[in-house]
Amino acid sequence: MLPREVKELVSKCLGFLRTYLDPYICFEIPEFESASSNELYKNVQLHLNANDMCKVANRVVLTRIRNSKRTCSNLAEGESIVDTFEGRKLWWQHSVHKLQGESMQGRGSQEAHDRLYTLKIHKRDRDWIIPRYIDHINARAAGYKRQNREMQLYTNGKNSSMFSGGRHMWQSVPFRHPSTFDTLAMEPASIARIKGDLKSFMEGKHFFERVGRAWKRGYLLYGPPGTGKSSMIAAMANFLKYDVYDLELTQVFSNSELRQLLIQTTNRSIIVIEDIDCSINLSGQRTPKSRSRRGGKDCDRSDPFSPNELDKLKEDESSRITLSGLLNFTDGLWSCCGDERILIFTTNHIEKLDAALLRPGRMDMHIHMSYCTFAAFKILARNYLMIDTHPLFPTVESLLHEGRCKVTPAQVSEVLILDKDDPDMVMDKLIAFLQKPQETFPDQHAPADDLQSNSEAKASPLII
Repeated sequence: MLPREVKELVSKCLGFLRTYLDPYICFEIPEFESASSNELYKNVQLHLNANDMCKVANRVVLTRIRNSKRTCSNLAEGESIVDTFEGRKLWWQHSVHKLQGESMQGRGSQEAHDRLYTLKIHKRDRDWIIPRYIDHINARAAGYKRQNREMQLYTNGKNSSMFSGGRHMWQSVPFRHPSTFDTLAMEPASIARIKGDLKSFMEGKHFFERVGRAWKRGYLLYGPPGTGKSSMIAAMANFLKYDVYDLELTQVFSNSELRQLLIQTTNRSIIVIEDIDCSINLSGQRTPKSRSRRGGKDCDRSDPFSPNELDKLKEDESSRITLSGLLNFTDGLWSCCGDERILIFTTNHIEKLDAALLRPGRMDMHIHMSYCTFAAFKILARNYLMIDTHPLFPTVESLLHEGRCKVTPAQVSEVLILDKDDPDMVMDKLIAFLQKPQETFPDQHAPADDLQSNSEAKASPLII
């Protein structure tokens, strides 16, 4: 009986009243904003997966992200779940609407639906919970994406040198090395200390910003061949979920090319230089001497260089890596062009490395990879033979006690893998192997004071 204008006014007033009395407020997070994808929408999906909240929903959509190792669960149309943050409840609902006509322009033929998440919270929580909750979502999404993605192993080579214009200097393959800290043949106390150091580094963003240091850390792995240095690197990468950049210095022809390679590495990565003592001369003098090569031998000379000889020397200096260039690579200004990076050097001869390369700030932790101990052997026996005890274990312990029988974990592994299905036979063969004289490799375990010259910083790196 009421006029149309009056009914519209009453309806509007009731709407205002309902909105005023409603204790909740809703936020919509669409999949697309205009023609651009909404990153927050994807982060909400990853956040819900990270907390396994989709398991309580009645209808779930299963998807698999590219380069992902796990199947993701997303809410189906109209499904809703409850989340809890800092003691407060939040409600998520997923809505799907079919696009028609002009709404599909710029979205591609495969995007026939408009999807959005609706977040409902109490009005009293709006001002203080939303900023922190959104930051929490983004952080959880980033962590889940890193843990779930397929890691990459990068390398540099002749085909990726600066002659190609400096682009695509790294080539990659999927990184699928199975080594973890659980399978690593090493003293458990040392493994726990390394894991704690890595975790502290990974969570140390605010600390490094507060003290004004680049967010990076250096590790030196040294010891005889076959002691597990490469397996340690793989275990670190699998623990951190970082990509690995295997830098081959013999394929780098100048300091400038070395800088270009560093710039093209990504955040949250491990840069590895294996057998660094064999890659370039790092133990020579840092100042040039008046020497020339005659007949393939060095000889002293007191006469000045000719102009042609000076030009040749300058060309040689500019076309090779120097110790100074490598030091700048590890902790110079160019090393600060990224965040959350691990730098790892490996060597069999630590005594050959220049002291400047070993000081804290460049190599913060020195990890000694030594011969097989009884604790390391028990890990190998569990991995290969699936046994935790055996009557011959005391005999093995006595042979390995205090390193009197110097064999590497790799040597022990080769014996264990021969007859892995027959532990008794394997143990007999291992005892016979340990009782034979072994050719040993010089195992340098110099203290920190012996590794630093008087001109270097007095602080010592951590040694494990």
